[in-house]
Amino acid sequence: MTAEILSVGTELLLGNIVDTNAAFLSRELAGLGVSVFRKTTVGDNHKRLFAALENAFSSADLVIISGGLGPTQDDITKAVAAEYFGQKLVLHEESMVRIKKRFADRERELPENVHLNAMIPEHAHVLPNDNGAAPGVVVSGTTQSVGGKMLPIQTPGRSRHPAFDTEYHKTLILLPGPPHEMEPMFTNYVIPFLREKSGDVFVSRTLKITGLGESRVETMLMDLISAQTNPTIAPYAKVGEVHVRLTASAKSESAALELISPLLDEITKRLSPHVYSTNDKTLPETIVSLLQEQNHTLAVAESCTGGLVMAELVSVAGCSGVILEGLCTYSNEAKTARLGIDANMLKNHGAVSAQTAAAMAENVAKIAGATIGLSTTGIAGPGGGTDDKPIGLVYIGLYINGTAETEKLNLTGNRNEVRLRATNLALDMLRRRIM
Repeated sequence: MTAEILSVGTELLLGNIVDTNAAFLSRELAGLGVSVFRKTTVGDNHKRLFAALENAFSSADLVIISGGLGPTQDDITKAVAAEYFGQKLVLHEESMVRIKKRFADRERELPENVHLNAMIPEHAHVLPNDNGAAPGVVVSGTTQSVGGKMLPIQTPGRSRHPAFDTEYHKTLILLPGPPHEMEPMFTNYVIPFLREKSGDVFVSRTLKITGLGESRVETMLMDLISAQTNPTIAPYAKVGEVHVRLTASAKSESAALELISPLLDEITKRLSPHVYSTNDKTLPETIVSLLQEQNHTLAVAESCTGGLVMAELVSVAGCSGVILEGLCTYSNEAKTARLGIDANMLKNHGAVSAQTAAAMAENVAKIAGATIGLSTTGIAGPGGGTDDKPIGLVYIGLYINGTAETEKLNLTGNRNEVRLRATNLALDMLRRRIM
């Protein structure tokens, strides 16, 4: 099955909203073994959306559109879909009942045009919206190729062209634009639909890697990537880390896992110790689990990362038993007053130094009564760099088992990218050390 993603909304073209829906759908479709050939963004224009739909179905079996299902004048997606498939828009009574109940439960008055949310192409299959008003829609039809030219979508009652070469089945899925509506709808209703449609079970496992870039990971796995069939191997870069997704198709989940298992073991062996998760855990979740398993407690002192390290750690539910305290000591005065860093050390070595990073880690652990202290100090830019200490210079300090150690980093990117990479590498240093 091949797919195309269409994102609808003039606000996307203007840059007012970032299109996270297309990224989510691409990842999920890859996990289902569906090849996404193209992603297109279209404004709220009937003619252009119709043309984009024609273009998409010229090469794809499946087209997924997000956005434009609401009741306002610029919500045109359902009307275009109905026109393309030669169907009328009709009121879906069950959806209308759900919408009325939703407004009643929130003690809100029904808008005059609320019924437009429940209008669907007459032969469509409805996907319930558990988090909003407008339901999702699945519309299917067949088209024929005559002399290499694609004919319009077949509608009920239309006769087959006598000279057709090939018949193609086409499926259009319409999803709401808000991610908090679209994502659960896709997970709960579209995935089961696509699995049933394909006849195979697709299973994915993701290896999460830190400390290596995407090109390096690809080089280390190139022979496996070149020879891939089933399972497939898909490396992709994230901020500060790389993910490698393995996807296998088979007649059962257990059979797909059997295909994945030896490949997962081989890649883990090649990339160790940089693989921190093969079970979808995040890096902070992995660290909290390690701290819990080894009866460690942690305190953090941050300068250049400005609280990002603590923010990552406390995002994990149940972390309070092992994460004791976090101090954001950005100025030299704060480092002295809050952490007890010797003013002479700061004068002689500077705030951005291995000596200061080590002292910050040791002192925050002792202040909090933690078994481990972690620290960050650096120059995130865009100003403040010198020849000796350029922008992107970061030191990570770690105090554990009575000993302090440091790592020196030379990072690239803008201010926020330096801070994010420093955060990720600080967490990974902690992970590697407590393993």
